[in-house]
Amino acid sequence: MTRHPFSQDLRDRILYHLTRTQGREPEAATIFDWRLAVSHTVRDLMVDPWMTALRHTREQGAKRVYYLSMEFLIGRTLGDAVINMRLNEAMDEALGQLGLDKREILEDEPDAALGNGGLGRLAACFMESLSSLQCPAVGYGIRYEHGLFRQRFEAGQQVETPEDWLNQPHPWEFTRIDYSYTIGFKGHVEEVDGGVEWHPGESVIARAYDMPVIGWNGEWANTLRLWGAHPTTLLDLQRFNAGDHAAAAEPEALARTLSRVLYPDDTTEAGKELRLKQEYFLTAAALQDILRRFLSEHGDLRLLPGKVAIQLNDTHPAIAGPELMRLLMDEHGLGFEEARDLARGTLNYTNHTLLPEALETWSTWLMGRVLPRHMQIIEMIDADHRAATGRPDHVGIVRNDQVHMGELAFIMAGKVNGVSALHTDLVRSTVFADLHRLHPDRIVNQTNGVTPRRWLRMANPALAGLIDETIGTGWTADLDRLSGLEPHADDPAFREGLRAAKRRNKQWLADHPLGDLGLKADPDAIFDVQVKRIHEYKRQLLNILEAIALWRRIHDDPNGDWVPRVKIFGGKAAPGYWLAKTVIRLINDVAATINNDPMTGKFLQIAYPPNYNVSMAEMLIPAADLSEQISTAGKEASGTGNMKFTMNGALTIGTLDGANVEIREHVGAENFFLFGLTAEEAAAETARPGHARAAIEASEDLRAALQMVAEGRFSGGQGDPYFALLDRTWNDDPFLVASDFGAYFAAQRRVDAAYRDQAEWDRMAALNIARSGYFSSDRTIRGYMADIWRAGPVGG
Repeated sequence: MTRHPFSQDLRDRILYHLTRTQGREPEAATIFDWRLAVSHTVRDLMVDPWMTALRHTREQGAKRVYYLSMEFLIGRTLGDAVINMRLNEAMDEALGQLGLDKREILEDEPDAALGNGGLGRLAACFMESLSSLQCPAVGYGIRYEHGLFRQRFEAGQQVETPEDWLNQPHPWEFTRIDYSYTIGFKGHVEEVDGGVEWHPGESVIARAYDMPVIGWNGEWANTLRLWGAHPTTLLDLQRFNAGDHAAAAEPEALARTLSRVLYPDDTTEAGKELRLKQEYFLTAAALQDILRRFLSEHGDLRLLPGKVAIQLNDTHPAIAGPELMRLLMDEHGLGFEEARDLARGTLNYTNHTLLPEALETWSTWLMGRVLPRHMQIIEMIDADHRAATGRPDHVGIVRNDQVHMGELAFIMAGKVNGVSALHTDLVRSTVFADLHRLHPDRIVNQTNGVTPRRWLRMANPALAGLIDETIGTGWTADLDRLSGLEPHADDPAFREGLRAAKRRNKQWLADHPLGDLGLKADPDAIFDVQVKRIHEYKRQLLNILEAIALWRRIHDDPNGDWVPRVKIFGGKAAPGYWLAKTVIRLINDVAATINNDPMTGKFLQIAYPPNYNVSMAEMLIPAADLSEQISTAGKEASGTGNMKFTMNGALTIGTLDGANVEIREHVGAENFFLFGLTAEEAAAETARPGHARAAIEASEDLRAALQMVAEGRFSGGQGDPYFALLDRTWNDDPFLVASDFGAYFAAQRRVDAAYRDQAEWDRMAALNIARSGYFSSDRTIRGYMADIWRAGPVGG
């Protein structure tokens, strides 16, 4: 008997799309056909709130937020939309009537390959929260044909292959051919009748592809507009007919290259040029679109800061300052000062890194060749700022023949924000210290957050159901209500339910992703998870060296009281980052040895599933007991994975870095496994000559682990693959793996001791969940709306 009144209607809509959209009879339909039919059905239901939101925004003349980001790591859309539109129960029934398995349908959808890591996932959470809070917004990104890359391992080493997510129809997008803009590069600049004209030597067309982003309760949808690059001239027919087929297709090749791959390798000049072109392509298309929409509704450019807020997600779109001024001056005839003030009143910049190499710089030669008019405007902005502030000579945008995009973004922004309390303090005191002294009110903090709809309700239905039964469903829209769980942390029945939910997730992970790797993981073992981009400062090396040291100790005492542990890694290394790729190889080599050791197998296993993405995160995070957040203090801006793990009841082992500081403050120091140097201590240690060698010589466990690697214990008796990594660890170690190793190893033994008392562990996990409400992206977006954008929600 049907229990949900909408399930029959859903079933009929799905069958309609199966036959009318897919052209299939049910008897001949594949899972692919059914998935597209279900997706088009859900998309139909998203259109009305989407159109209503657009209409209400126009009618009320509301201020719009525009979020520019090179990444939007949205993952799969279908399951998220079903949850947010409150269709879960009805969809279960409708698919059941059709003899279909919802999990099979959902897992058939490929992840949208539109991002790499935390930057893109944050952007996706922000877009969902903007819709849930009914704040009018448009996200602007690039419609990457291949995204980052698909990762596989050969002989333990990362191999990159093209991501093919767009080789099949993408049912969530609407192609907007009428919203297309010409984007120019290179050429020359000339003065004409007192004005300046840029005559590009190359050009492409940016075409809009729109996706609705539905908020909680399905009442409001904002737009994610992705730009695809298309040629201005399809084919040089004369050259083609003359037999020069490759040259005839050059315009198409240029265009496709721009929106083909996320973060092309920029170790070559050609790679640098392509990356700069990509960033300008995104930014120029977005700003033309923003001004078109603004002028169609308001007309007077002086109203721009009151009606438009543009957020630059990192330095990738920092060219927005010069580009907006170019449009205002060259296309609309405004003077420099007025254009500067309007731009600065509209633009805001989020800083995501303290690493100097991650704050982009471009040579003045490259900038001047690819964007000659923008190089002129950048120099005008720099000279104007120097004159206005009397700044020191070492401060500025253009220095040593380099254009510093972080300084450009700062100087052209109304507000600059860090993404955790510690990070914001360090932004003020380190990377932008001089600019902060000149503009003391410009830097503000907005600690990151994640959406609880995807990262708890959708990713962890077992835990979400327990929370619903305990405190009701209101937490989904107001995560602070999780505090209502706190009194239940001492309730044995609640802790038993929490343990059962966690074990169910661990059993599924053990049976499927880990089982697919050939592992027989014990769901009663500690599932110890580190999933993030592979980078030296994130210290996957510290984690695997601790695993080697632990394995050695178990070998020395195989009958000891060891707590079984499964260490799980996930993440990709940039193709040109050889040291990160060496760490990947080491993890896989160590795993191959340890996992085949019959003496230690019941106590320690290591898993590294390839091609980590959002969908894999949705499997790993709910099953994790321990969250590895072990970056060198002072290097991680915030992190968002740390918040997802906490929200799902994993305890954190971590340093006082990024948002770990605030997580520890909220969940309680007694419910967090802290280790390692502070940011201040880390800076002092890095400056101390011989710090790495001294730390290694002081630690028998670390010294022995490094010796085993050097002897080739994990690489067929040959240590050669790791000599450079070992040399860096012994003699340089800029991210203090050696200095923090002893404290990390000791903290892991505290983890073992705590896990032996299952009731106490469950109590700590419950308190982590109950105190995680602050880390909702809804809270973060309300902060941006109040402190940076001066924008409010729009009523119906």
